[in-house]
Amino acid sequence: MSGSLLRGVWLCFGRPPFLPLLASGGLQRQPWVAYSTKEENTARSVGRYPVPNKKDMPYDIMELMEEVERKTGFLPNVFKAMSHRPAEFRAFFAYYNTIMNKDTGRLSKADKELIIVATSVVNRCPYCVIAHGALHRKYSKQPTLADQVTVNWQLADLSDRDLAMLEFALAVCRADNITEEHFQKLERHGFDREDAWDIGMISAFFAMSNRIAHYIDLRPNKEFYTMGRMLSREKEKEEA
Repeated sequence: MSGSLLRGVWLCFGRPPFLPLLASGGLQRQPWVAYSTKEENTARSVGRYPVPNKKDMPYDIMELMEEVERKTGFLPNVFKAMSHRPAEFRAFFAYYNTIMNKDTGRLSKADKELIIVATSVVNRCPYCVIAHGALHRKYSKQPTLADQVTVNWQLADLSDRDLAMLEFALAVCRADNITEEHFQKLERHGFDREDAWDIGMISAFFAMSNRIAHYIDLRPNKEFYTMGRMLSREKEKEEA
């Protein structure tokens, strides 16, 4: 797997801000954490399909999973689950990286995560709602907004811009008829046609991701539930 894909995945699954900083010289090699044999509290900690042992994995996939776990402090279960099919693992994360870490456009990282939360609610995907709600808290520094969107996005504390963005994303998610009025409304709130593509592509990609998570019974890591909620308290501890 290329270094660019490794870096791209790190951007989205990078260490939470409250974890200790790594040495400025880059990632340091540390003792291997045996993620494939680590016990969880639930019997269905990952999903329906077996996670390969480390020794049976292709090297590029093993390397990516090691580095993600070192950088985040835990390995998101989606990596474990997708390692069941190495070719699909590579394709999935390559496309994920392409749409989530592109340098152009008007969507922030927090915008993208909020789109995923809102559309994953419609698609009834607990993994994506919880995991990407955590990432939204991390990027936005807003500990409650993703929860509000999960309950009722139309009553959440969103700007008119964010409401227009989610309305378009949800229209794509529900396979509504997309008309020029959808694009015109986005344009009134500062989004151009390329931004509309990005919104629609994220909604479409995660519709697929939601359905994968559904049939494999993918379960969220416990770390996602608290990520970004206690940020202010952790900062106070660091400053004390």
